[in-house]
Amino acid sequence: MLDLRAYLRKRLTQHLPGIDAHKMMYPVPLLNKDKVFKKKSPPDDSYRNSSVLLLLTTWKDEIEILFTLRTSGIKHGGQISFPGGGTEGNETYEETALREAYEETGVIEKNVETIGQLSPLFVDLSNNLVTPIVGFLDTPQDFIANPNEVEDIFFIPISKFLNPSNLKKEAWSLRKTEYLVPFWDVYRVPLWGATSMILNELLIIYKEFLNHKD
Repeated sequence: MLDLRAYLRKRLTQHLPGIDAHKMMYPVPLLNKDKVFKKKSPPDDSYRNSSVLLLLTTWKDEIEILFTLRTSGIKHGGQISFPGGGTEGNETYEETALREAYEETGVIEKNVETIGQLSPLFVDLSNNLVTPIVGFLDTPQDFIANPNEVEDIFFIPISKFLNPSNLKKEAWSLRKTEYLVPFWDVYRVPLWGATSMILNELLIIYKEFLNHKD
């Protein structure tokens, strides 16, 4: 049977769920619940290219995904994220993701096997075009949180995201507007926003894998 790594390596070169996955986790204004999520593109060339690392660890009984909790007081402080940040110089998206992951969590770059990219996501609030890089980490290691950016480093088994009882929706006030916000209730704070939109694309592909027959 084809293993997940081989499946993803091939699948990520094909047509991806993209907007269909992203919109499932997009907050919808309560006064306009019929508002259709549209794929957003940078309005001009002032945007910043960024990259995040969606890291799958393999040394426990099941695959787990690495997340960080951002330090309070910085942009998006107190929220769950993937390690990542803006590109520097002539870096590739992969180089950016690995460098930022090392700086934030101490992940040993040479031990990460990157296998492809998910769909880019433009985050208009931060004017960032985020490219997610998918990688595997097979070697156990100690992680060190950079206190300037990361309050906590934690891992969530991928199976938790397949449990529908962990996916919830609540009415939140965001920027003085009421939204119905989808989120995963798998940690002490909700996993929502851009991180959940990126994650959802991987989960859709992972479900394809589970249903895949050679």
